[in-house]
Amino acid sequence: MRPTEINPQFYQAQLDDKVSALNQQFSEFSMPELEVFNSEKLNYRMRAEFRVWHDGDELFHIMFDQESKEKYRVETFPPASKLINNVMTDLVALLKENDIARRKLFQIDYLSTLSGEIIVSLLYHKAIDDQWLEQINKILKQLRQHYRIDIVGRARKQKILVDKDFVIEHLPVGQKTYEFKQIENSFTQPNALVNQKMVEWALDVTTNSEGDLLELYCGLGNFSIPMAQNFKRVLATEISKTSVAAAQYNIEANQAHNVTILRMSSEEFVQAQAGVRKFNRLEGIDLTQYDCRTVLVDPPRAGLDDETVAMVSNYDNIVYISCNPETLLDNLAVLSQTHEVRRFALFDQFPYTHHVEAGVYLVRKN
Repeated sequence: MRPTEINPQFYQAQLDDKVSALNQQFSEFSMPELEVFNSEKLNYRMRAEFRVWHDGDELFHIMFDQESKEKYRVETFPPASKLINNVMTDLVALLKENDIARRKLFQIDYLSTLSGEIIVSLLYHKAIDDQWLEQINKILKQLRQHYRIDIVGRARKQKILVDKDFVIEHLPVGQKTYEFKQIENSFTQPNALVNQKMVEWALDVTTNSEGDLLELYCGLGNFSIPMAQNFKRVLATEISKTSVAAAQYNIEANQAHNVTILRMSSEEFVQAQAGVRKFNRLEGIDLTQYDCRTVLVDPPRAGLDDETVAMVSNYDNIVYISCNPETLLDNLAVLSQTHEVRRFALFDQFPYTHHVEAGVYLVRKN
């Protein structure tokens, strides 16, 4: 089924299939009852990317069929937020009538928020210049009559800001609302309301925790900052400079002053903690002063490498958020030797696809 053809009446049946498949996949382990967190049936994605097709005077969004690889026209995109859908229509109408703004345009990326902000990235096969900026400013002025919107232009080795390159999300979590700076072209959770449920679940499983929290792959602080309330201190690592900068902003915006972000990969942190390498980025930070008894990992699809799995197994409690149950299964084969799974969750970040986000909470065996 193409994303443009999703039917909400099939949502529950597809979710039930995912639940059955995930339970079967992890049946070799002694797992607690699966907690299931559903998605909205429509307009759940805060991000969307489209290629652009030029046909004479016409200009429109396209996607490619996963099986046939043939392109198809996209007028509306039901998975995306209503804000994205509205801006798609109005933006293309304005671009279509502007020769300079549309010339060599090949892709449009959208990033929206629950709080009503949106940023659009226009990608070109040509250099963009002051003439382009002048025309985009005219388009932006018209769009801002209806939207809280910004536009970024990108071409080979170029990034031009018309104003700014980020949006501010206000995400309700429990009884609080958190402010998150999200920068275009960097990672953000695609399904904001399911992400909200993920963070609330992680808060719930770590209630009454003792000591400090270590988080690997922290991104912009999506988990680190809300979870700071459950711990004395939070030490978090992230390799992306853009995400670290956003995380530093978010720490200050939310006054999460017990959170420290290190710009390091998980592999580098393992080396630093073991004392096999020294890093200038750790100047002024004494890792031995932290009492991290809980670790949270939200790795990429490849999962945790062997060295990180070995390091993580030294912690009393492990919160593992996974976008790929297959690699989670591999990591769990090792972690289950020292820990038992106390909580098990499915987060339906990607409705109408086979993808699921899974969560496990592990506690060291006595």
